[in-house]
Amino acid sequence: MGISKPPGLTQIASINPYNEQVLQCFEADSPEEIERKLERAFATFPKWRSISFDGRGRLMMRVAECLKTGQAEFARTMTLEMGKPFRAAVQEVEKCASACRYFAENAAKFLADEQDTTGANQSLVCYQPLGIVLAVMPWNFPFWQVFRFAVPALMAGNVGLLKHASNVPQCALLIEEILHRAGFPQGTFQTLLIGSQQVSNIIEDRRINAVTLTGSVAAGSSVAAVAGKQIKKTVLELGGSDAFIVMPSANLERAVETAVQARIINNGQSCIAAKRFIIDRRIASEFEQGFTNAWLP
Repeated sequence: MGISKPPGLTQIASINPYNEQVLQCFEADSPEEIERKLERAFATFPKWRSISFDGRGRLMMRVAECLKTGQAEFARTMTLEMGKPFRAAVQEVEKCASACRYFAENAAKFLADEQDTTGANQSLVCYQPLGIVLAVMPWNFPFWQVFRFAVPALMAGNVGLLKHASNVPQCALLIEEILHRAGFPQGTFQTLLIGSQQVSNIIEDRRINAVTLTGSVAAGSSVAAVAGKQIKKTVLELGGSDAFIVMPSANLERAVETAVQARIINNGQSCIAAKRFIIDRRIASEFEQGFTNAWLP
Protein backbone atom coordinates (compact mmCIF):
# COMPACT_ATOMS: atom_id res chain seq x y z
CA MET A 1 0.00 0.00 0.00
CA GLY A 2 1.41 3.40 -0.93
CA ILE A 3 1.65 6.20 1.63
CA SER A 4 0.44 9.62 0.54
CA LYS A 5 1.22 12.95 2.19
CA PRO A 6 -1.67 15.36 2.86
CA PRO A 7 -1.44 18.65 0.95
CA GLY A 8 0.29 21.47 2.82
CA LEU A 9 2.25 19.35 5.30
CA THR A 10 5.81 20.13 4.28
CA GLN A 11 7.52 21.17 7.53
CA ILE A 12 7.38 20.34 11.21
CA ALA A 13 8.50 23.18 13.47
CA SER A 14 10.14 23.05 16.88
CA ILE A 15 8.94 26.13 18.80
CA ASN A 16 9.96 27.31 22.25
CA PRO A 17 6.60 27.60 24.10
CA TYR A 18 8.03 30.22 26.46
CA ASN A 19 8.75 32.89 23.85
CA GLU A 20 7.35 31.28 20.67
CA GLN A 21 10.78 31.40 19.06
CA VAL A 22 11.18 28.91 16.21
CA LEU A 23 14.07 26.71 17.26
CA GLN A 24 14.31 24.59 14.13
CA CYS A 25 12.20 23.42 11.19
CA PHE A 26 12.28 19.92 9.77
CA GLU A 27 11.11 18.70 6.41
CA ALA A 28 8.22 16.30 6.82
CA ASP A 29 8.93 12.80 5.54
CA SER A 30 8.01 12.35 1.90
CA PRO A 31 6.03 9.26 0.84
CA GLU A 32 9.30 7.85 -0.49
CA GLU A 33 11.08 8.39 2.84
CA ILE A 34 8.22 6.80 4.77
CA GLU A 35 8.41 3.79 2.47
CA ARG A 36 12.16 3.53 3.02
CA LYS A 37 11.70 3.55 6.80
CA LEU A 38 8.95 0.94 6.69
CA GLU A 39 11.02 -1.32 4.45
CA ARG A 40 14.12 -0.82 6.61
CA ALA A 41 12.16 -1.79 9.73
CA PHE A 42 10.66 -4.80 7.96
CA ALA A 43 14.11 -6.00 6.86
CA THR A 44 15.66 -5.40 10.29
CA PHE A 45 13.08 -7.30 12.34
CA PRO A 46 14.18 -10.89 11.51
CA LYS A 47 17.79 -10.01 12.35
CA TRP A 48 16.91 -8.17 15.55
CA ARG A 49 14.65 -10.91 16.92
CA SER A 50 17.47 -13.42 16.48
CA ILE A 51 19.76 -11.49 18.85
CA SER A 52 19.86 -13.00 22.34
CA PHE A 53 18.45 -11.28 25.41
CA ASP A 54 22.01 -10.82 26.61
CA GLY A 55 22.91 -9.08 23.37
CA ARG A 56 19.89 -6.81 23.48
CA GLY A 57 20.50 -6.15 27.17
CA ARG A 58 24.08 -5.03 26.58
CA LEU A 59 22.88 -2.51 24.02
CA MET A 60 20.16 -1.28 26.36
CA MET A 61 22.69 -0.82 29.13
CA ARG A 62 24.67 1.35 26.73
CA VAL A 63 21.54 3.45 26.17
CA ALA A 64 21.33 3.96 29.94
CA GLU A 65 24.95 5.12 29.93
CA CYS A 66 24.31 7.47 27.00
CA LEU A 67 21.38 8.98 28.87
CA LYS A 68 23.51 9.46 31.97
CA THR A 69 26.41 10.99 30.06
CA GLY A 70 24.25 13.37 28.02
CA GLN A 71 21.71 14.09 30.74
CA ALA A 72 22.09 17.88 30.69
CA GLU A 73 21.96 18.04 26.88
CA PHE A 74 18.81 15.95 26.66
CA ALA A 75 17.10 17.78 29.53
CA ARG A 76 17.85 21.14 27.94
CA THR A 77 16.29 20.00 24.66
CA MET A 78 13.13 18.95 26.50
CA THR A 79 12.94 22.24 28.38
CA LEU A 80 13.40 24.39 25.28
CA GLU A 81 11.02 22.40 23.09
CA MET A 82 8.31 21.31 25.52
CA GLY A 83 8.59 23.91 28.28
CA LYS A 84 9.02 21.77 31.38
CA PRO A 85 11.34 22.96 34.18
CA PHE A 86 14.95 21.86 33.67
CA ARG A 87 14.98 19.99 36.97
CA ALA A 88 11.93 17.98 35.92
CA ALA A 89 13.56 17.27 32.56
CA VAL A 90 16.68 15.93 34.30
CA GLN A 91 14.50 13.66 36.41
CA GLU A 92 12.77 12.42 33.27
CA VAL A 93 16.09 11.45 31.70
CA GLU A 94 17.05 9.63 34.89
CA LYS A 95 13.75 7.72 34.82
CA CYS A 96 14.37 6.65 31.22
CA ALA A 97 17.83 5.36 32.14
CA SER A 98 16.33 3.44 35.05
CA ALA A 99 13.83 1.76 32.71
CA CYS A 100 16.66 0.76 30.37
CA ARG A 101 18.56 -0.91 33.17
CA TYR A 102 15.48 -2.60 34.61
CA PHE A 103 14.35 -4.25 31.39
CA ALA A 104 17.89 -5.09 30.34
CA GLU A 105 18.23 -7.06 33.57
CA ASN A 106 14.75 -8.60 33.68
CA ALA A 107 13.38 -9.05 30.15
CA ALA A 108 14.73 -12.59 29.77
CA LYS A 109 13.05 -13.62 33.01
CA PHE A 110 9.74 -11.95 32.13
CA LEU A 111 9.61 -13.59 28.68
CA ALA A 112 11.02 -17.03 29.52
CA ASP A 113 9.07 -20.04 28.23
CA GLU A 114 6.61 -21.38 30.77
CA GLN A 115 6.07 -25.12 31.06
CA ASP A 116 2.43 -26.19 31.28
CA THR A 117 0.73 -29.49 31.98
CA THR A 118 -1.77 -30.71 29.40
CA GLY A 119 -2.66 -33.94 27.66
CA ALA A 120 0.23 -33.45 25.25
CA ASN A 121 3.75 -34.78 25.76
CA GLN A 122 5.05 -31.24 26.18
CA SER A 123 3.25 -27.91 26.43
CA LEU A 124 4.78 -24.46 26.58
CA VAL A 125 3.64 -20.89 26.83
CA CYS A 126 6.05 -19.01 24.55
CA TYR A 127 6.37 -15.26 24.17
CA GLN A 128 7.32 -14.23 20.64
CA PRO A 129 7.93 -10.72 19.25
CA LEU A 130 5.19 -9.26 17.07
CA GLY A 131 7.28 -7.37 14.52
CA ILE A 132 7.01 -3.66 13.74
CA VAL A 133 5.23 -1.70 16.46
CA LEU A 134 4.06 1.84 15.67
CA ALA A 135 3.98 4.22 18.65
CA VAL A 136 1.95 7.44 18.61
CA MET A 137 3.24 9.43 21.56
CA PRO A 138 2.35 12.73 23.31
CA TRP A 139 4.44 15.81 24.02
CA ASN A 140 4.02 16.18 27.78
CA PHE A 141 6.74 13.67 28.70
CA PRO A 142 8.65 13.72 25.41
CA PHE A 143 11.35 11.27 26.50
CA TRP A 144 9.64 9.08 29.07
CA GLN A 145 6.52 8.26 27.06
CA VAL A 146 8.72 7.03 24.22
CA PHE A 147 11.13 5.07 26.40
CA ARG A 148 8.35 3.36 28.36
CA PHE A 149 7.17 1.92 25.04
CA ALA A 150 10.49 1.42 23.28
CA VAL A 151 12.56 -0.26 25.99
CA PRO A 152 10.33 -3.30 26.69
CA ALA A 153 9.27 -3.54 23.04
CA LEU A 154 12.86 -3.65 21.80
CA MET A 155 13.98 -6.01 24.56
CA ALA A 156 11.16 -8.36 23.50
CA GLY A 157 12.61 -8.49 19.99
CA ASN A 158 10.28 -6.05 18.25
CA VAL A 159 11.34 -3.05 16.18
CA GLY A 160 9.78 0.37 16.62
CA LEU A 161 8.48 3.25 14.55
CA LEU A 162 7.73 6.48 16.40
CA LYS A 163 5.19 9.09 15.40
CA HIS A 164 5.85 11.65 18.11
CA ALA A 165 3.77 14.76 18.77
CA SER A 166 4.49 17.29 16.05
CA ASN A 167 5.66 19.98 18.50
CA VAL A 168 8.60 17.88 19.83
CA PRO A 169 10.49 16.79 16.69
CA GLN A 170 13.90 17.50 18.24
CA CYS A 171 13.17 15.12 21.11
CA ALA A 172 11.91 12.48 18.68
CA LEU A 173 15.04 12.61 16.54
CA LEU A 174 17.31 12.80 19.57
CA ILE A 175 15.87 9.58 21.01
CA GLU A 176 16.54 7.79 17.73
CA GLU A 177 20.09 9.18 17.77
CA ILE A 178 20.68 7.99 21.35
CA LEU A 179 19.76 4.43 20.42
CA HIS A 180 22.10 4.58 17.44
CA ARG A 181 24.89 6.01 19.60
CA ALA A 182 24.46 2.98 21.87
CA GLY A 183 24.87 0.61 18.93
CA PHE A 184 21.32 -0.38 18.04
CA PRO A 185 21.19 -1.46 14.37
CA GLN A 186 19.74 0.94 11.81
CA GLY A 187 16.06 0.13 11.38
CA THR A 188 15.54 -1.08 14.95
CA PHE A 189 14.01 2.23 16.01
CA GLN A 190 13.08 5.07 13.64
CA THR A 191 11.25 8.37 13.90
CA LEU A 192 8.57 9.28 11.38
CA LEU A 193 8.22 13.02 10.81
CA ILE A 194 4.57 12.99 9.76
CA GLY A 195 1.29 14.62 10.66
CA SER A 196 -1.53 12.90 12.51
CA GLN A 197 -3.51 12.62 9.24
CA GLN A 198 -1.05 10.01 8.00
CA VAL A 199 -1.25 7.67 10.98
CA SER A 200 -4.19 5.68 9.61
CA ASN A 201 -2.33 4.89 6.40
CA ILE A 202 0.69 3.72 8.37
CA ILE A 203 -1.43 1.45 10.59
CA GLU A 204 -3.07 -0.06 7.52
CA ASP A 205 0.29 -0.96 5.99
CA ARG A 206 0.74 -4.74 5.91
CA ARG A 207 4.19 -4.45 7.56
CA ILE A 208 2.85 -2.86 10.75
CA ASN A 209 1.97 -5.54 13.29
CA ALA A 210 0.76 -3.51 16.28
CA VAL A 211 0.19 0.05 17.43
CA THR A 212 0.31 1.81 20.78
CA LEU A 213 -0.93 5.30 21.61
CA THR A 214 -0.85 7.64 24.55
CA GLY A 215 -3.19 10.56 24.01
CA SER A 216 -6.76 11.75 24.02
CA VAL A 217 -9.84 9.57 23.93
CA ALA A 218 -10.62 10.87 20.43
CA ALA A 219 -7.16 9.98 19.15
CA GLY A 220 -7.32 6.57 20.80
CA SER A 221 -10.73 5.86 19.34
CA SER A 222 -9.49 6.71 15.86
CA VAL A 223 -6.38 4.54 16.15
CA ALA A 224 -8.28 1.62 17.67
CA ALA A 225 -10.89 1.73 14.90
CA VAL A 226 -8.27 1.52 12.16
CA ALA A 227 -6.24 -1.15 13.95
CA GLY A 228 -9.34 -3.16 14.76
CA LYS A 229 -10.41 -3.18 11.14
CA GLN A 230 -7.00 -4.62 10.28
CA ILE A 231 -7.13 -7.08 13.23
CA LYS A 232 -3.96 -5.61 14.70
CA LYS A 233 -3.13 -5.48 18.39
CA THR A 234 -3.37 -2.14 20.18
CA VAL A 235 -2.38 -0.73 23.55
CA LEU A 236 -4.00 2.59 24.45
CA GLU A 237 -3.35 4.95 27.35
CA LEU A 238 -6.00 7.65 27.24
CA GLY A 239 -6.96 10.74 29.18
CA GLY A 240 -8.30 10.62 32.70
CA SER A 241 -9.92 12.82 35.31
CA ASP A 242 -8.21 11.78 38.50
CA ALA A 243 -9.92 12.55 41.78
CA PHE A 244 -8.01 13.78 44.86
CA ILE A 245 -10.11 12.81 47.88
CA VAL A 246 -9.44 14.15 51.38
CA MET A 247 -11.26 12.91 54.48
CA PRO A 248 -11.18 14.37 58.03
CA SER A 249 -8.81 11.62 59.18
CA ALA A 250 -6.08 12.87 56.83
CA ASN A 251 -3.02 14.84 57.89
CA LEU A 252 -4.30 18.09 56.43
CA GLU A 253 -0.95 19.85 56.14
CA ARG A 254 0.52 16.92 54.24
CA ALA A 255 -2.65 16.53 52.15
CA VAL A 256 -2.44 20.17 51.03
CA GLU A 257 1.25 19.85 50.16
CA THR A 258 0.58 16.69 48.14
CA ALA A 259 -2.48 18.20 46.47
CA VAL A 260 -0.52 21.18 45.15
CA GLN A 261 2.19 18.93 43.73
CA ALA A 262 -0.44 16.59 42.26
CA ARG A 263 -2.02 19.50 40.42
CA ILE A 264 1.09 21.25 39.11
CA ILE A 265 3.29 18.24 38.31
CA ASN A 266 4.93 18.75 34.91
CA ASN A 267 3.32 22.21 34.71
CA GLY A 268 -0.05 20.49 35.08
CA GLN A 269 0.48 18.58 31.83
CA SER A 270 0.13 15.05 33.15
CA CYS A 271 -2.54 12.44 32.57
CA ILE A 272 -2.26 11.42 36.23
CA ALA A 273 -2.40 14.97 37.62
CA ALA A 274 -5.16 15.61 40.16
CA LYS A 275 -8.01 17.21 38.24
CA ARG A 276 -10.94 16.97 40.69
CA PHE A 277 -10.68 17.71 44.40
CA ILE A 278 -13.32 16.03 46.57
CA ILE A 279 -13.08 17.28 50.15
CA ASP A 280 -15.24 16.34 53.13
CA ARG A 281 -17.32 19.42 53.97
CA ARG A 282 -16.08 19.33 57.60
CA ILE A 283 -12.55 20.25 56.45
CA ALA A 284 -13.33 21.87 53.11
CA SER A 285 -12.75 25.48 54.20
CA GLU A 286 -9.51 24.72 55.99
CA PHE A 287 -8.21 22.70 53.02
CA GLU A 288 -9.20 25.40 50.55
CA GLN A 289 -7.42 28.06 52.59
CA GLY A 290 -4.29 25.96 52.88
CA PHE A 291 -4.35 25.09 49.20
CA THR A 292 -4.75 28.76 48.23
CA ASN A 293 -1.97 29.92 50.54
CA ALA A 294 0.39 27.31 49.09
CA TRP A 295 0.01 28.94 45.66
CA LEU A 296 0.75 32.47 46.90
CA PRO A 297 4.32 33.82 46.49
